[in-house]
Amino acid sequence: MIPDTVPAVTFHTRRRNPALGGDNPYEWHDVSSAEFFTGRRVVVFALPGAFTPACSESHLPGFERLHDDFRAEGVDEVICLSVNDAFVMFQWGKGLGIEKVTLLPDGNGDFSRLMGMLVRRTQQGMGMRSWRYSMLVEDCRITAFFPEPGFGDDPAGVPVKESAAEVMLAHLRGQTG
Repeated sequence: MIPDTVPAVTFHTRRRNPALGGDNPYEWHDVSSAEFFTGRRVVVFALPGAFTPACSESHLPGFERLHDDFRAEGVDEVICLSVNDAFVMFQWGKGLGIEKVTLLPDGNGDFSRLMGMLVRRTQQGMGMRSWRYSMLVEDCRITAFFPEPGFGDDPAGVPVKESAAEVMLAHLRGQTG
């Protein structure tokens, strides 16, 4: 069962601090769920992993491509969540040229677990990962939720259909339930 509100967790992120200088001017920055979601309208899409085929070829690029359309519909931020650490998420976004979508590391899987969306992907050597879904969060309340069908451990693959950027955008435009 999906919770009514986003789970209260701490995300361990990295942020740029030019004062540090050097080739790696980043420092740890912990951010709470409340900081991301309180008083804001946010689209979140979760996926199994950085650098994986469907995530890299369609899911993340779709939300990046339609980012301005989401903003036009009153969305404050579009967040990509994955059970990966901050270093992996940064390099993945950099490699794909992501500039608009916020890449949020759920490195310990805490958010995914409390959402009820943490699944085992051990047959692919991936450990515990998030199920693929998207949701609309308004002031910490989950007001729309679009999971991919077939939720469960060790799926052969999870295509991008129900959680695609186009589905969420249609919902925001009142074109779907």
